[in-house]
Amino acid sequence: MVYAALFYLIAGLTVGCALGVALSRNVVYSAFALMGTLLGTAGMYAFLAADFLAVVQILVYVGGILVLTLFAIMLTHQIADVEVSNRSVGRLPAMLIVGVVGVGMFTAMFRAPWKMVEPGEPLPTTYGIGESFLGPYLLPFELASIVLLTALVGAIVLSRKEIRD
Repeated sequence: MVYAALFYLIAGLTVGCALGVALSRNVVYSAFALMGTLLGTAGMYAFLAADFLAVVQILVYVGGILVLTLFAIMLTHQIADVEVSNRSVGRLPAMLIVGVVGVGMFTAMFRAPWKMVEPGEPLPTTYGIGESFLGPYLLPFELASIVLLTALVGAIVLSRKEIRD
């Protein structure tokens, strides 16, 4: 019973923050709401006993991409003061599409023959993933790290201001 209440609390937090991302008029508030959404997603992974995915969600998305997004927002001058002149363009077609897709999803959800099974014992997933990264997938893993390091150094070089005498 406690797990169900905690699950619904985290699910509600995730959906509420996702709505904050979509409906916020301030890009800084939207970025902070994205943090809540990503943390809620990590909580969902933890409930699914996907411990590796939960930790990667926090480290990569919250710790890396979201911080990079916040730095980009903070370093861009006056981005919070941007005024969009015509906000109502496309609102009716977007609401119509969201409504049609939502009705389709709810119809599929209630008509699907759901099969309920008792969950098994959750097993740790990090051992197998670690063995794969250090075994047959070592070369692609190291190549990905070199590509990411090169992109980071390139971003630093591009963003650096030249001091001219």
